[in-house]
Amino acid sequence: MIGRILSRRYEILNLVGEGATAVVYRARDRKLNRIVALKVLHPQSRPAAQQRFLQEALASAQLHHPNIMSIFDLDEDLGQQFLVVEYIEGTPLGDMIPASLEVVVRVGVQIARALHYAHQRGIIHRDIKPANIMVTPDGQAKLMDLGLALPPEAKRVTAAGMIIGTPAYLSPEQAQGQALDFRTDIYSFGVVLFESATGQLPFNQDDIQALLLQHVREAAPSPRVINPAIPPELDAIILKSLEKSPARRFPTAGAMAEALEAVPLERVEPATEAAADETANRKTATNRAAASPIRLVLADDHRILLIALVALLSERPDILVVGQAGDGAAALQTVVEQRPDVLLLDLNMPVRSGLDVLPEIRQASPSTRILVLTGRNEDFYIVQALRAGAHGYLLKSAAESDLVDAIQRVLQGQLVLGAGVAEKVVSGMLTGSPLNEDERRLILHVAAGLDNDEIAERMNRPLPAIIELLAGAMNKLGARDRNAAALAAVRSGYILLDELQAL
Repeated sequence: MIGRILSRRYEILNLVGEGATAVVYRARDRKLNRIVALKVLHPQSRPAAQQRFLQEALASAQLHHPNIMSIFDLDEDLGQQFLVVEYIEGTPLGDMIPASLEVVVRVGVQIARALHYAHQRGIIHRDIKPANIMVTPDGQAKLMDLGLALPPEAKRVTAAGMIIGTPAYLSPEQAQGQALDFRTDIYSFGVVLFESATGQLPFNQDDIQALLLQHVREAAPSPRVINPAIPPELDAIILKSLEKSPARRFPTAGAMAEALEAVPLERVEPATEAAADETANRKTATNRAAASPIRLVLADDHRILLIALVALLSERPDILVVGQAGDGAAALQTVVEQRPDVLLLDLNMPVRSGLDVLPEIRQASPSTRILVLTGRNEDFYIVQALRAGAHGYLLKSAAESDLVDAIQRVLQGQLVLGAGVAEKVVSGMLTGSPLNEDERRLILHVAAGLDNDEIAERMNRPLPAIIELLAGAMNKLGARDRNAAALAAVRSGYILLDELQAL
């Protein structure tokens, strides 16, 4: 696309970034002689993604605010739809965390005002996070990416009860799939302020289900416990925005902005001696961690890829490759021997699969962070890996820079979901399997060609119980007979060809 001119007007200059549904380019508007950004929708995008793309145009077109990214046009050329939006030179807020208290408050006021403006026009953002906030060199904050924004007249593109948003920043209402109003944005923005002021998330579990449960049930800790320099007024604002009940949060984002404007930054509460010691110790630990390379083990049965990864990562002074493995059993043994900081783990390997040994690795070396690096993007693999305790899930198609970033982020305690995986998880598209484990095992045996008597013997269950279990599985799969049920399970990824071969 570089060098092409879309609609005989927009000259594409360079690639800015790429997601699962769209690619963003920097371009020159030749008619008005200005730099813009083009958000080009992937032609193969799902209907729901296409609807959200159009919804972003609808939402953005209604908003004209100095702290909200502007949209200029919606067009189509070369069979591809694209948005023409404001090109913003700046730094994502996420790259500034932890931020100074002045930045936290200054950005907080601007974004709260922007949210109030959007809310007054009936638009809920639904995906407030640091990556969607850009800060220009002169300190102007811009709210971006309204792909999940819900204008009042828009048709809903997610099913009722579906979770949509980014897990670490979800409101309790979002985590439960409930109906949302503008106060969901206030909660999510409270998470952003907490993270910006402390460098930590208020809730940060590896397991997504556990993380959502924290949002729903656990009270957020006081930010001042983590960063004693935070003024009590700012601490109170953040905690108020993080109330579980929407009725206990700020009544409007405008009220939140007014409270932030009143924070006395010139007066910083003196930290206690113990808190000062804790802060010093934290800085020392951070400096020590920065000076020590990340100890890494790689496990993959594709020898050429393994050699390439070792060569790539060994060139970095901040990474030390301490072990390699070509199968799951060897991966477990290597981790036990080396106790690495991070394990890059493929899922499909001989002897024992990565999925099989993942729980044992977690138990044998709890301090090792496990980043799955695989070519499998089926729902079954993603669900099973995350449930087994993986700290991240990245596809092998990821860029080298994304891989290095993922390694660093899992080591920092973050849950990392790569492009193509994160979209499934946060948009509710990740379905897993409707079958329970007994039903899944039974259908696996059916697919392997066993009759009901043989299955009863293998599963050590009476024949009537097997027939009843089979009827339940067929009903869940919408199949009229046992063979159709097995075929449906294979096509949907509920049972895998690898499992059939092993059986």
